[in-house]
Parts: sequence; structure tokens; C-alpha cells
Amino acid sequence: MQHRKLGRTGLFVSELCLGTMTFGGSGGIWSQIGKLQQDEADALVGRALDAGINFIDTADVYSEGLSEQITGQALRNLKVPRDKVVIATKVFGETGAKGVNSSGMSRFHIMDGVKASLKRLQLEHIDLYQIHGFDPSTPIDEAVHAMDTLVQQGHVRYVGVSNWAAWQIAKALGIAERDGKARFESLQAYYTIAGRDLEREIVPMLRSEQVGLMVWSPLAGGLLSGKYGRDGQGAEQGSRRTSFDFPPVNRARADDCIDVMRGIAEAHGVSVARVALAWVLHQPAVSTVIIGAKRVEQLDDNIAATALKLNADELAALDKVSALPAEYPGWMLARQAGQRAARMG
Repeated sequence: MQHRKLGRTGLFVSELCLGTMTFGGSGGIWSQIGKLQQDEADALVGRALDAGINFIDTADVYSEGLSEQITGQALRNLKVPRDKVVIATKVFGETGAKGVNSSGMSRFHIMDGVKASLKRLQLEHIDLYQIHGFDPSTPIDEAVHAMDTLVQQGHVRYVGVSNWAAWQIAKALGIAERDGKARFESLQAYYTIAGRDLEREIVPMLRSEQVGLMVWSPLAGGLLSGKYGRDGQGAEQGSRRTSFDFPPVNRARADDCIDVMRGIAEAHGVSVARVALAWVLHQPAVSTVIIGAKRVEQLDDNIAATALKLNADELAALDKVSALPAEYPGWMLARQAGQRAARMG
């Protein structure tokens, strides 16, 4: 297991991060994603730590707070030294009592949210606290200032965001620099070989501003595991995609990607899922890839992806089948940049 810097910070995190969305299974969609209880969660957390994973990600909305509670208890049950693990959680959605101010990225909600998360996690501080979505009703500077307050108070060490657009992150970074506040050091975003939209605007911005990228759903909700056929059949009963068809994916393009990955998987004697994870791990903008599991065997297979090194021909074949359609201004930027680069040569 390798460790990478999270963006421009001095914090090193494992290239795989254990996601805890499968913990709890309480309420709404969460019961469709996973229903792991304490003993099962303890086993997964223990196995991840043994494999060298030092990064665990959760959120206050996962199973209405139960995921945070189980995660915190697992750390206590396993007697994990606090300085040996990096804990990330998120704030944005409604958890517990519902109300007009019980969601969003207002100072009101953020200040209440962190206290509730710390209590559920049984921690004195959170290493990475992330705003889980963008709230158009709250000024960005209010959110930046509120998150900085948490850093100054010692409740959190670093701050980040999830599911924000490039311009929103860039604006927040500018506000933080202008006002001398803690800046967002990471983005948690959806990125797979079958969903490379991030590469149009967000990835160039992240690399320019040295913001870390945490990838969620690298297997597109299990679609890229290789267990689904082109006709949609073949998935085991109760698998996530059969009950919760998310995130949205262009199925024809995904199937083309799976066909190429299947050949590479057979050549290496590994699962298709490992190839899909290995492709994401090969992308230079990625700091860590979040993996979730319902079984230890599934977790082990995902962890094994770190040992799979794709050669240049395999990466080229995967890039070709998954390439994004040309879009303006991307194709014009590439054309003009190429002309300039030729003059420099």
C-alpha cells in the first residue's frame, strides 16, 4: 500500500480509502447500499488497517448518522491509536431532526454539524471535514469562513468539499487566499473509466491549484465489477445496481470499457474490478480512491488492485475506449496549445 500527499498539504494518506456507506443500513437508500452492523464493520476496518489503509471516510448523512457511530466504535473496539488513522467525514444534508436550517453549508448548520459528528465518532477532532454538496442559498465566503473557524478552534485539521464544480472551488480558493482563511485542500468526486467528465474542467483546475482528489464510486456503483452483462443480466441477487441504479452511466460506453477490461483482467488473472480500480489509481490527479465493501473477500479483491500495474499498451487501450467525446472549448484549447508547444520545441 502506497501513501500519497493529499493535495499540497503535508498529510499522507493511503492510495485506497475505506468508505463506510455500507455501515448501518438505516433509512431511505442506505438500506439498499449496505446493512453492516458493528461486528461486520469491525472486521472490515481491521482488515483495511492491516493492509496499510490509514484513511477512512464517512458522512453524517450515511444511515442518518449510524455510519459515523459504527465507525467511531470500530476504532475504539480495535484500539486504534488516534495518530495512526486519518478520519474524514462530511456535512451538508439533514441528519436527525428536520428543519429549515438543518441542511446546507451555512455557518449555522456547519457549526452544529461538526459537534454532532464528533460526538457520534467519539473523537476530539476530525482530520478532514468536507462540505458534501454545493448550497446555492449560502454565499461561498460564509462557508469558507465557517470552516476556517473550525480549524482555528481545533475541531478539524483540514477542510475540503465534495461534488462541487471547478468554478465554485476556484472561487472558494480565491476567497480563502484573499481573507487569510484555511483553504479547501481536497475534492471528493465521482470518477471512473466509464465516467471521465471530471477531466474537462475539474482535473486541470485541481492540478493547477494543487487540490487533492478523492474518488468516490470508482466501480460506478458496482457496474464496472464485470458481473453485469450487456443485457443487464448476471448480477447477483441484492447487488447494489439492481436496487439502486446510481451513479448515472452511459451503459453503451461502459459496456465497451468492460469488454476491454475483461481481456486485460484475463491476461493478468485478476477480476475486472481490479482493472477498473487500477486504471483510476494510475491517473496522476488522484490522491486516494474510496472503496466500500460488504464482505472481507470483496475488500481483499479491491485492495489487491494496488498491486496491479498496467503497462503502456493496456493503458492506451483503456484510454482509447473510454475517451470523452470532443467538446468546446476543449478541442480548441488543445489545438491552439499544440501550435504554441510546437514553436517551443
